[in-house]
Amino acid sequence: MEKTPNRTLITTALPYANGPVHIGHLAGVYIPADIYARYLRMRGREVLMIGGSDEHGVPITIKAKAEGVTPQDIVDRYHAIIRDSMAGLGISFDVYSRTTSELHSQTASEFFRRLYDKGEFVEKTSMQLYDEEAGQFLADRYVTGTCPHCGAEGAYGDQCEACGTSLNATDLVNPKSAITGSVPVMRETKHYYLPLDKWQGALEKWILEGHKEWKTNVYGQCKSWLDMGLQPRAVSRDLDWGIPVPVEGAEGKVLYVWFDAPIGYISNTIDLVGDDYTKWWKDPETRMLHFIGKDNIVFHCIVFPSMLMADGSYNLPDNVPANEFLNLEGDKISTSRNWAVWLHEYLRDFEGKQDVLRYVLTANAPETKDNDFTWADFQQRNNSELVAILGNFVNRAVVLTHKYFDGTVPAANPTEKETELQAEINDLKAKVTEALDNFHFREALKLAMDMARAGNRYLQETEPWKLAKTDMERTGTILNTALQICANLAIVFEPFLPFMSDKLLKMLGGDKISWDMLGCMDLVPAGAKIGEPVLLFEKIEDDAIQAQVQKLLDTKKANELQAWKPAPVKADCTYEDFEKVDIRVGKVLECSKVKKSKKLLQFLIDDGMEKRTILSGIALSYEDPSVLVGKEVCFIANFPPRKMMGIESQGMILSAVNPDGTLTVISPSAPVAPGASVG
Repeated sequence: MEKTPNRTLITTALPYANGPVHIGHLAGVYIPADIYARYLRMRGREVLMIGGSDEHGVPITIKAKAEGVTPQDIVDRYHAIIRDSMAGLGISFDVYSRTTSELHSQTASEFFRRLYDKGEFVEKTSMQLYDEEAGQFLADRYVTGTCPHCGAEGAYGDQCEACGTSLNATDLVNPKSAITGSVPVMRETKHYYLPLDKWQGALEKWILEGHKEWKTNVYGQCKSWLDMGLQPRAVSRDLDWGIPVPVEGAEGKVLYVWFDAPIGYISNTIDLVGDDYTKWWKDPETRMLHFIGKDNIVFHCIVFPSMLMADGSYNLPDNVPANEFLNLEGDKISTSRNWAVWLHEYLRDFEGKQDVLRYVLTANAPETKDNDFTWADFQQRNNSELVAILGNFVNRAVVLTHKYFDGTVPAANPTEKETELQAEINDLKAKVTEALDNFHFREALKLAMDMARAGNRYLQETEPWKLAKTDMERTGTILNTALQICANLAIVFEPFLPFMSDKLLKMLGGDKISWDMLGCMDLVPAGAKIGEPVLLFEKIEDDAIQAQVQKLLDTKKANELQAWKPAPVKADCTYEDFEKVDIRVGKVLECSKVKKSKKLLQFLIDDGMEKRTILSGIALSYEDPSVLVGKEVCFIANFPPRKMMGIESQGMILSAVNPDGTLTVISPSAPVAPGASVG
């Protein structure tokens, strides 16, 4: 069976419009989808790549409340940022729409009503948390409390971000309303449920028997859900932001975002092609692919297919090539902690380097397991691979052609060496094609780079710069061959690095390319003029990388400060106990590090009567102790002398512990005479 049929519908997970897109989204969903869509187009296939913003749900309303704006304000802002930054990276959507459009609301409402009229929903009454102060039922994200699994504070009603466990709001210990902070009560409410258990057998046959070729992580997660036994799932919520449930008696209820959002794939297709959408969604000759991250597998393989089965007129996905997660500098990417590399900021900070990010995220794609993005690896791959291998080969081929043939493509008289090289290029083409057909994009990119390595090796072995002194005919053959390889590189890298490919094609004087042309060695005709050499990539210097690392360090410090909580208050002491402690103000006359000690500083203090020496273990917090000289500090004057490191200490300097663990000496806020008492 052909793996790339003539018509393919590609859907990409709808990014949630309560924040920008980050590199985790790109590596998991959008770059792989774009690579595949571009590849199919180059093969002459009919392709639609559908995208759009997911604009309903509780997190958006929470963000709106926090900022004092409307949910529509939030989604309008982030939809524009996401749409523009995706376009800036070259993600080639055929349509990028949104779920707050009137068309989507109509499509989702009609879909729900069709299922409702067919009796595909069950109505169930259940007890849910209710905020009496706010006068509303609380959706999962509107409830916070202590995680019953790991004990972390601030867990949400649907998931604990500390341990990753999925929760129900009623599972939380000491739940509180995120709206008012009050303790919610249990109240009765009615919702509409999609009986997933009804479709258990059909799903088992379709997935477990019919799609054993799916990626291991996808197949395994589906099998796990099916083995546990599917349960009815609510498709409505008590909210005022979303698409109203189109049924009498359902006032105050909206469609659950995970029912509404995947219908966005359908409405966005209608937005693009109108009534012709049935060709893409209902014609069995069309193959549908869902590109998603692993957290969305259950919705795209269990919930959405159950919805489509219940309707009865739609195609089911042929494959769901979901990726695992991408971490950042060894830590889980988190939008709430701002621990991310945001696409719109990258495009601003690294202008003209879209392909570098595409390359690095593909080379590190979390295809089979979680992977890690580091700025050091980003710099190394750019400098050692894109610049030193790909860019270097193209530059040498074009520069030498201008040097020895005035930019005119020389004629070729191939020898056995060129024949062997062409065979190697065609072998790589076959391997790249197979890897792309099977969604192995990381492997395909490596094979494409091997083509550039082959070109570099060819030039190194033939040394045309030396041959030019004695044999211009052979030199011409070598440079003609090198230029043909350059043209092949423009083709093979187009799905991965479209900006580079376009720049290289213009340099070679070409414009139209197809996958069938890959492997040909007559793509740049002899006698044609090529353009002036242009660097495809440039080195990224240490200061640019350090700026990004510092941004993350600043984020981490801010998170630590935000998460910091003061130590518990110690046991009670009496006023009489406190009166025994003589706290005074002294002026620092001298301050230096104690030799052979990492922690101790030696102070010479003017205490108003005499000079006294005090040792304090705060050296790690003061790299340059001289900054303390002249400062007024608080100290305990009546501690008995104590010897440390052979030095007698006559008191204790008072310091405060900062959230990051560093210490700051305590000083009066205004000048005070040395020896003044603190009480």
